[in-house]
Amino acid sequence: MTDSEVPKRPASPTSWRRVLPVKAPRKLTAQNILQGEPVTDPMPVRDSLRHSPYRHHTVRDEPSEAAERRRRLELSVRAGELLMRCGASTRDVEHAIVAVAATVGLRRLEVDVTAQSLLLQSPAPNGEPLTVLRVVRSSTRDFARLASVHEAIERVVSGETNIDEFSHDLKELQRRPRLYPRWLVTAGHGALAGSVAALLGAGLVAVVVSVFSAILIDRVGRRLARIGIPHFYLAAIGGGISTVLTWGALNLSRVGDTSWAMTTADFAYAVAGGIVVQLPGRAMTSAVEDAITGYPVTGAARMLTAALDGVGIIIGVAAGLSLTLRVGAALDLDLTSPGALRFSDNPTLLWLVLLCGGIGAVGSAITMRSRPRFLFATGALGLLGVLVWQVLIRYFGIGETSAVAVSAITVGLLGRVVGLRLGAPGMVLVMPAVTPMLPGLRIFRGMYETIAGTVVGEATTLSDAGVATLLGAAGVALAISTGLVLGDLLSTPLDRSASRRSARRRARRR
Repeated sequence: MTDSEVPKRPASPTSWRRVLPVKAPRKLTAQNILQGEPVTDPMPVRDSLRHSPYRHHTVRDEPSEAAERRRRLELSVRAGELLMRCGASTRDVEHAIVAVAATVGLRRLEVDVTAQSLLLQSPAPNGEPLTVLRVVRSSTRDFARLASVHEAIERVVSGETNIDEFSHDLKELQRRPRLYPRWLVTAGHGALAGSVAALLGAGLVAVVVSVFSAILIDRVGRRLARIGIPHFYLAAIGGGISTVLTWGALNLSRVGDTSWAMTTADFAYAVAGGIVVQLPGRAMTSAVEDAITGYPVTGAARMLTAALDGVGIIIGVAAGLSLTLRVGAALDLDLTSPGALRFSDNPTLLWLVLLCGGIGAVGSAITMRSRPRFLFATGALGLLGVLVWQVLIRYFGIGETSAVAVSAITVGLLGRVVGLRLGAPGMVLVMPAVTPMLPGLRIFRGMYETIAGTVVGEATTLSDAGVATLLGAAGVALAISTGLVLGDLLSTPLDRSASRRSARRRARRR
């Protein structure tokens, strides 16, 4: 197109329309058919936000001074550091860092997030790279603080607050004390253990024993953690305490009045409740999410950590069972007979299962220090997850692993939508909601079959069954993790409407 063919812009801007040249149709030739794809360009950093809640963000002017650029770089990494300390996933941490950086004007940015470190680099106006490194050596489950950081990021990304106000908000959140007193968190552990035991079909005495066991494990673990005992050994000690304490309660309940006597199935249910309280469900889900979404190094590190915690629990249960079964064999107790661990064919009433699922989700949310106004939504999601799980098993004949996977997808999809409407990441609601479905009973059955086979002299048959049961437990845990990630990814198109509802809620508060 020559200069004379280019349309001239009229004086009135209201009547101007941009006229684009029409491209000639491409001829279909053998060379065009066999031509390769164009060279792959590196993806701009801002494009990584297209599946995140922060993809509709404002962009401020790029700072021209190196000191101001470094200040904004440190502000971005501080937001990611707070999220990582509160237990956020690697993907959420990177999305938050990139969103804040793009909002404050840092258009050229390199981000590297691993299991314990955050590395950000951005060039100064003279071309010299500015680098900021943060190392997060410890993290905890503090979902109330995590939700507050998410809200602060949403405000600065949407333009509701400026950079100085955002920096002040982060400092206040860093100094804020943790939500809930320690005794209430301990009670949350007990509520979770008791609800899981009742969900499985335990009697009243077994539920009480499970609650007391979880409380004792939490208090002992807290005391031992103060002197620097690694979490692997704490998990093993907790598994041993749960098994030995429940075995003692089983035998004491059979002395005198037998109307309150525990059955061997109650013994398994009570121990399963104590195991679920200790299972690293959040670490397992984060590891799977990191591996699926493109963070293999961090995913492998978190998977190893989750596996070690799980192995620690199994070792503790195995040691407790080995001790109790050998004592039982010496005292001629029926727990060491080959078929002692029998379960009732009559399933627990559906309404009771749903109630236990909701209570367990709320108890788990308290242990993760979720906000009080999130507890109702968390309990409703937990009830819904258990409902889908049980209906698929009872009325459609679907296997437990598949039913748990479908339930996790449902919870993951709805959890992100509801969470963003409430002003929090979806994981704040999702993780407590699926905790009652973790495979504590399968882990105990697998270890019982393995250890009991050695005690009663049928090691080959029972040990093979025990290994298969433990592999089934791993399959259920993996189904929960992958289902949550898939549900979260499927709900991303609904982020904008949820974020608008959250923005309107913040406006009403002001």
